[in-house]
Formats: sequence, structure tokens, C-alpha cells
Amino acid sequence: MFLWFRIELRKQRSEIEKDFYDKNQELIYQKEKAEKLLANLLPKQTAEELQTKGKVSSRRFRMVTVLFSDIHGFTKIVEQMNPEDLIDELDKFFMHFDTVVEKFNIEKIKTVGDAYMCAGGIPNKNRTNPIEVVLAAMEIQQYMKSMKINSRETRKAIWGLRVGVHTGPVIAGVVGSKKVSYDIWGDTVNTASRMESSGAVNEINISGMTYMLVKEFFICEYRGRMPVKYKGNIDMYFVKGFLPNMSADLKGLVPNEYFITRFQMLRYDDLEESILTKMENELPKNLYYHNLKHTIDVITEVEIIGRKEGITEAEMLLIKTAALFHDTGFILSYNDHEDYSVKLARHILPQYKYSEDQINEIASLIMHTKHPPQPKTKLEMIMCDADLDYLGRTDFIPVSGNLYRELKEYGKIKSIDDWNRLQIKFISNHQYFTKTARNMRDVNKNKQLEKLRELI
Repeated sequence: MFLWFRIELRKQRSEIEKDFYDKNQELIYQKEKAEKLLANLLPKQTAEELQTKGKVSSRRFRMVTVLFSDIHGFTKIVEQMNPEDLIDELDKFFMHFDTVVEKFNIEKIKTVGDAYMCAGGIPNKNRTNPIEVVLAAMEIQQYMKSMKINSRETRKAIWGLRVGVHTGPVIAGVVGSKKVSYDIWGDTVNTASRMESSGAVNEINISGMTYMLVKEFFICEYRGRMPVKYKGNIDMYFVKGFLPNMSADLKGLVPNEYFITRFQMLRYDDLEESILTKMENELPKNLYYHNLKHTIDVITEVEIIGRKEGITEAEMLLIKTAALFHDTGFILSYNDHEDYSVKLARHILPQYKYSEDQINEIASLIMHTKHPPQPKTKLEMIMCDADLDYLGRTDFIPVSGNLYRELKEYGKIKSIDDWNRLQIKFISNHQYFTKTARNMRDVNKNKQLEKLRELI
């Protein structure tokens, strides 16, 4: 009897555990399903904030580029086409638009009938959003033109698209409780809508504000002014293509390497701001030498030496990025910090559209700051010279004192006398590799050497 009772008890316990497991798995599935649905409706950061806090704070953005597009003569097309074919065509267009805006780091806001609205520079602020939105608009218009050709061949309805773009401040946030959506408000949105309605089929109509931010990259045709309530008269331009020196084809519709480099240099400014902020907040406070100031000094020096040594814009991008990252590894470890700097670079740089080849070159430049320096290429020489620029500067003694203080705190040196002797030996054997650095620093470096010998 007792044995039967134990068996029955085990059986019931097993059934309860199985039931609990099944319900738990169902909860996990439903949670993942809800999170995936939320991620499709809202930007990632906004969705995470809503999940953790239960609400989302509205945010003000100072520079956002808003795009409105609208299909010309849509009402007439509706009358001519079968409803199912119409929805299929519209869905195909908007799915392609979604792919394009995602490619250019732009946030889709909403579609209303045949109108499509998106914005660059949200929810992550950046300097590149005016160019990215114009690039997306160009790609969308090219797609619509190709579809227009196909429509003629198959005798389908001919689709034409008007696009309007404006840049300015917006307020962004989540609206709704049961059916949430991410939206933006402000005069910038209204002006972008007016740019679209005042535009022309197959054209990209941008405001004077957007023009000021993209004119160094694109051919823009002035087309007059438009009165806007409370804003006065606003200049309008049609974007015709890439500037001749930035185009890989005669039509000005394909960017060349020079455009890509210039655009990435603009993207570098966002990267620099992000990394310097990260270093300021996360570097140990007892890094008296390898601190934020040192990184800024090295970035400045690689640009000065690089310009005088005649390196290209593409090379300048690589070496400035390497200088920016070369000491980030101190956030993770004092020993072998170069290896950790490379790991951080490899993790972060793809987010800023650096190619694998570029990242490999940047990693190599970072590793060449490891002592003793043994550079072979011009960029490696510039990197090493910039990193040890302080040896020939007038502020060598106080900077050297900061390095001694840091090394002593980390148990790398015992006494100031040992440090001075080590410095004398190091400077006596050191040489700058570029002609520019030798001209700038050799005289002062020898003077600092004499001062050290006097201290001994």
C-alpha cells in the first residue's frame, strides 16, 4: 500500500512538473513574440525603454532629416486597377522602401495610404542623416523609374513618385496605449510635407536647410521659394545627382571612392564623439598619462604629420581612427591594452560602416604603438611618431612626471631615479621616423635629454 502511494505521488508530481514546464515555455514564447512585435513597431532603444519602464519619454532632436513621398495620381490609379493588384503593387513598393531606409540607417515612421514617411537622425543622433536621407531618396526614385519602364512594357498603371525632404528639430515619442506607434512632431515635419506637395514627379525636392548640409556632395538645382506659415519663404532645390568629382558615372547616379571617403570622414565625427565620451566616463581615474588628453593629442598629431607627409583622405581616415582607438583598451586592462584596443575597434567599427579591410589596417596601426616601435609603412611611422610626440615637446618634463606617477601606481617602476635613467636610455635610442616629426621635435628632444642628465 505504501509503495503504491509513493508511485502515485511520483506520477502526480511528474504531471505537475510537466504542466508547469509547458506553461512556462508558453509564457516564454508569448514574451518573445510580444518583444519581436514591439521591435517591429518601435526603434530598438524605445522598445527596450517601454519594456523596462512601462513608458517612453518623449525626446527632442536638434537635427533630423524628414522624408515624405507620395505617389502621383494615386486616386486615378485606384479607379483603374483591380484592388488586389493595387495593394500588391503598393506593398511591393513599400517593402522595397523599407529595405532602402534600413540600409541607410533611417527610421521608418509610418505609411498613410500611398504616402511614406521616414526620418534620419533618430533615435540615435548623428551628423550624417541629411546625406543618408538624400541617398535613400535617390535610390527610391531610381527604383520607381525602373518600375515605370516595366509598367509601360506590361501595360500596367504608370507610377510616379514625388519626394520632399527637410532638416530641422523634431520631438519624437510613442503614441497610443493599446496600439503603440513611434511618431515625430514639429515644424520640420510640416515643412517636409510641404516640400513633397510642392515637388515634381520623379524629383527630390529639398529645402534650403537640407541643401546647406548636402551641397558639398550633390548637384542641386535651385527652383525658387515657397511660402510656409510662420516660417516665411523657404528656398527649394531639386537633387540631380552626385557632384562630378564624387560620381563614378556620367549621369551622376553612382558614388565613387572619393564620395565614400568624404562621407565616412563625416561619420568619423560621430564615432569620435562617442569614443571620447566613453573614455571620459570609463577610463580609470589613475591614468595620469594615458588619459583622454593623450588620445586627443595623438589624434591631433597624426593629422598634422599626415597632412605634411601628403597622405590621402582615405589614409587619413584610417590613421585618425587608429589614433582614436589606440588607448581604449585601458578601459579593460592596463596590461596588453593594445590587444584590448583592437578588440574594441573590431566590435564598434562595423556599426559605423567600416569595411573589414579598413578594420584590419586600423588594428595593425594600433598594434604598432606597442614598444619598441618597429614601423614599416608610412602610416605606421606617422602613428608611432604621434604616439611619442611628447618626447620633443616643451612640456616634456611635466608630461613625463605624469607617466612616472602612473607607472609607479601600477607597480611598473620603483623610484624617480630609476625612471629618469630609463628615460635617458629610451630617448638616447629613440628616433622619429618621419621627416616631419624630426623637423618638429628632434631639437627639443635633445634639449629634454640634457635636462634629464642634469637631474641625474
